[in-house]
Amino acid sequence: QLQLVESGGGLVQAGGSLRLSCTASGRTFGDYAIGWFRQAPGKEREFVAAITWSGDYTHYADSVKGRFTISRDNARNTVYLQMNSLKSEDTAVYYCGANGLIGLRVGVDDYDYWGQGTQVTVSS
Repeated sequence: QLQLVESGGGLVQAGGSLRLSCTASGRTFGDYAIGWFRQAPGKEREFVAAITWSGDYTHYADSVKGRFTISRDNARNTVYLQMNSLKSEDTAVYYCGANGLIGLRVGVDDYDYWGQGTQVTVSS
């Protein structure tokens, strides 16, 4: 089993920044691609960003491209999501997920392990 724990969420004004962390334990972290997803009240969980096990490749949802950056430090078993120029529509619970598949996946069903989520609230 791979355990994932998200942290770094909070309340921020529009235009501000936050950095989320996803820290793993239990299995070899470097074997897994990691994705960030978010879920707003009354909406389905949606893809935000993903990074391959090596960190060489990343992919972003159009809604966050140019504002969010995903990165990883395998020595620390951690993936980061740097969020800049935040907007009210970024308000959601943010989850990280892990999968052992090749390539970058954007579907919720492609991920085998999930964290408990961290709340991000952007005030306008």
